[in-house]
Amino acid sequence: MRGKYKVAIVGSSGLVGRTVLRILEEKNFPNVIYTLFSSKNSANKKVSFLGEDYVFCELKEDSFNSNFDFAIFCAGGKVSKKYAPIAVSKGCIVIDNSSIFRMSPNVPLVVPEVNSEDIFKNKGIIANPNCSTIQAVLPLKALDEAYSIKRIVYSTYQAVSGAGRLGIEDLETKASNNSLKKFPYPIHNNCLPHIDIFTEDGYTKEEHKMIDETRKILKKPNLPITATCIRVPVTNCHCESINVEFDKDFDLYDVRILLQNFPGILVSDNIEKNQYPIPTKVNGNDEVFIGRIRRDYSVKYGLNLWVVADNLRKGAATNAVQILEKLIYA
Repeated sequence: MRGKYKVAIVGSSGLVGRTVLRILEEKNFPNVIYTLFSSKNSANKKVSFLGEDYVFCELKEDSFNSNFDFAIFCAGGKVSKKYAPIAVSKGCIVIDNSSIFRMSPNVPLVVPEVNSEDIFKNKGIIANPNCSTIQAVLPLKALDEAYSIKRIVYSTYQAVSGAGRLGIEDLETKASNNSLKKFPYPIHNNCLPHIDIFTEDGYTKEEHKMIDETRKILKKPNLPITATCIRVPVTNCHCESINVEFDKDFDLYDVRILLQNFPGILVSDNIEKNQYPIPTKVNGNDEVFIGRIRRDYSVKYGLNLWVVADNLRKGAATNAVQILEKLIYA
């Protein structure tokens, strides 16, 4: 680690941006100078950060003339598409939370516990994967190395915080059809099999993100994967049922040990004590929690997992900060 680093946080007033600030406070990196950028609407407002009052600066085309070393973008695809290349042209390495660059061949898509080596193959931009993908690939990486994955079936149950502040408001206010701000139907007391827009093949963009991003991160471009992504009336933490088929047999005890020993995973699985991960216990944590580990007897070498993680932390902000940490301490 060299002297002082200059780090920009773009979209720092939003839901993910504020979570990034909380995690940076927890990490408390030495020798880092932060500048917080926001939209015009939030500019000049103050936020308490690292024991001081920081002022949100309006993001402009000349904002990166100040020789930033790194930037974390949390402001959505339109902002990333416009401003990330500007930042890179000024010598800044961008860690981007949007989906804009994830599938670009020259942009590494990184979950540090899984493929940290790809961080240093960047050409100025490092993509943060989709929140639901991030929590899935930790156990999948461990299992693929040991047993070689043949097929994956995803069923996700995703919290409203994944849709931003308006999604949370729709749930908290019990919004009706006439007062919805985010979803096409009320989310209170409901489940919506519809995350992001529908594509011509009947899948949603969220489902395609999970399929395509998993293949890229695991470096298995032809791996058979299918997904159904559902929005559920939970404030925070995504839950996933993951069904995996392997090329060879496995021992359940070995699978548990393998997962327990993998970085970033906590196994919570004791059915005699009704012990399994649930959002209210996982919320606020950075680890990926796994339970309901059991064989799928409908195929020769099948396994079922229940996977829960805080989608604002590990699914977005924490993962980005972990990438930043690798860059700083390289």
